[in-house]
Amino acid sequence: MFVDQARISVHGGDGGSGVVSFRREKYVPRGGPDGGDGGRGGSVYLIADPQRTTLSEFRHKKSFAAENGGKGSGANCHGRTGADVDVPVPCGTLVREDGKLIADLDRPGERVCVARGGRGGLGNQHFATPTHQAPRLAQRGEPGERFDLDLELKLLADAGIVGVPNAGKSTLLAAVSAARPKIADYPFTTLEPQLGVVNVDVDASFVLVDVPGLIEGASQGAGLGDRFLSHVERTLVLVHLVDGAAPPDEAVAQLAMIEQELGAWNPRLLQLRRIVAVSKLDLPAAGETLQAISRAVDGRVYGISAATGAGVKELIRAVYGAIVAERAATPRIPSEIVLRPQEKPKTASVSVIKEGRAYRVRGRAIERVAAMTDLSTDEGQAYFLRALHRVGARRKLERAGARPGDRIRIGDHEVVLS
Repeated sequence: MFVDQARISVHGGDGGSGVVSFRREKYVPRGGPDGGDGGRGGSVYLIADPQRTTLSEFRHKKSFAAENGGKGSGANCHGRTGADVDVPVPCGTLVREDGKLIADLDRPGERVCVARGGRGGLGNQHFATPTHQAPRLAQRGEPGERFDLDLELKLLADAGIVGVPNAGKSTLLAAVSAARPKIADYPFTTLEPQLGVVNVDVDASFVLVDVPGLIEGASQGAGLGDRFLSHVERTLVLVHLVDGAAPPDEAVAQLAMIEQELGAWNPRLLQLRRIVAVSKLDLPAAGETLQAISRAVDGRVYGISAATGAGVKELIRAVYGAIVAERAATPRIPSEIVLRPQEKPKTASVSVIKEGRAYRVRGRAIERVAAMTDLSTDEGQAYFLRALHRVGARRKLERAGARPGDRIRIGDHEVVLS
């Protein structure tokens, strides 16, 4: 089954916690803190796999989590780094979070991070000072990032065949490639896009996609057009196949209708190089249809018969020539989308708002400190209150009216201001 949309959850591994440990060895007169740091959690990556053509695998498996980092130990031993997780997706997959495009995997082998693992917590060796030589404070591991992502597949093809139902699009694809789409004498035989590789010469080939037939209103959801029109948006060339069995006036009207629906879906489709062909030239009436279309279109119109092979090779050569010209004129530019996990905050600013009888502090850096600090201990609370002072939150709390003894909320945590 062809699936071109999916929703998945990704979870970077949590960082391992640092530990509180002191060196105790026989005949060693001086000990001291030697708690090791926790290991970093693994990250979740999406990787473009050219062997995959659908998102159907995500119908059943929707959650992907990387390994947590290992806990530190004594003797300054650091915890193990969590293993990353690679999630293969088809080339042409768009990745969105809350409607915002964060990645476009349009090149084979492209690998992007969509959920970073959390940092490992620091062991107590990092908190020793000349005046506090035996700290019993260690950080928890930072939680890994969690996101719900929407995946959308837009097939990568060099050329696409468009036309009304039963125009002969699937028959043409089967005649020029190894693809075996369903072919029958009733409308909407093709229910999903079909890809095929067309070999023009020993070292010349291109990918051709056949989408379900378009009817009037397809851009608004009529028929199957609204689901599959997006799969011709990445093509370089469109082959507009006109049904040679249609009467001349009807064929001309169909041609205009298809152009209108393409423009209504995405005006860019009207800017793609277009090659017009009339199918079923083996039928007696197809000659008149070919003449009518030739009068209605600027430029050459190709007449073909996929059943007999007449005109097919000539059409394929023309399509390949147009693709080569478009590749040279519009080389693919690497995606400049910056992934959200790689973005850095512009400032380390914090904000304070009154929340009932308490005060809430917001800020990426200070919220991370709160998540990594054990606030159930006196040392942990003292460390966190010092962090509030360092980032300027203490001053903002006092300006907002906070006094010692008031409750301070940050994320899911709460402390008492002292």
